[in-house]
Amino acid sequence: MLNFEKKGNGKETLILLHGFMENLSIWDDMEPHLSENFSLLKIDLPGHGQSEILAETHTMELMAEEVKKVLDHEKLNKVHLLGHSMGGYTSLAFAEKYPENLKSLTLFFSTYFPDDEEKKQQRIKSYRIIKEAFPNYVRAGIPNLFNPNERDILEGKIETALAIALSTNNLGALACVKGMVERTDKKHILENLESKILVLAGKHDNAVKTENTIKSLPDRTNIKSYVIDCGHNGHWEKPGICAEIINTELLHNMPKKLVL
Repeated sequence: MLNFEKKGNGKETLILLHGFMENLSIWDDMEPHLSENFSLLKIDLPGHGQSEILAETHTMELMAEEVKKVLDHEKLNKVHLLGHSMGGYTSLAFAEKYPENLKSLTLFFSTYFPDDEEKKQQRIKSYRIIKEAFPNYVRAGIPNLFNPNERDILEGKIETALAIALSTNNLGALACVKGMVERTDKKHILENLESKILVLAGKHDNAVKTENTIKSLPDRTNIKSYVIDCGHNGHWEKPGICAEIINTELLHNMPKKLVL
């Protein structure tokens, strides 16, 4: 079973899924800001942190099934599910398979669009360097995921992200890259899911096409979106603001669209 950690004794359970080349420790900065009404369940996705590699290709569906095993083990039924980047892709696969288990779905600097052909080819070309020169791959990519206008302020956070990424098993990372290439369009999930849907996006996100993601959201009363003045990593760049939105939206109600 996947490695996980539990924190808090709140009445509402919030499942936190990290992104590519991350692990459950990425939530440390946000955790103090999250409401005491939440019980947090932080999970290491397959091939990341202390969770084992499960297959040559970690599809989002496979990872969603493994998340469900953790929920079953903990006897959790109705939960709030939040996923960062690849964790968001996994969350969408979970919502497709197990919609009855969700109180809410939060895409945290993630998207429901599949990779376009250019992005797929970039990922495929990365297979060899991930296998043979993983540290180079990490150091070339991680800094670009942060707001370029605040690179100096965020230097410590970038170093943290680099350390976590470098600690990731390169073959685990490779299995997930292969899985991300296979992703399909999940907009129909947002069109049909009855649970609350929350989308947090970064104005300076180089990994996700924020404008397209927000603009193409279905016009439904259960969907709310926020664009935040940061890059791809709101949990490190704007942890207090992100947590405040999550607390308010998942536990209360706010206006439909805001730019922060």
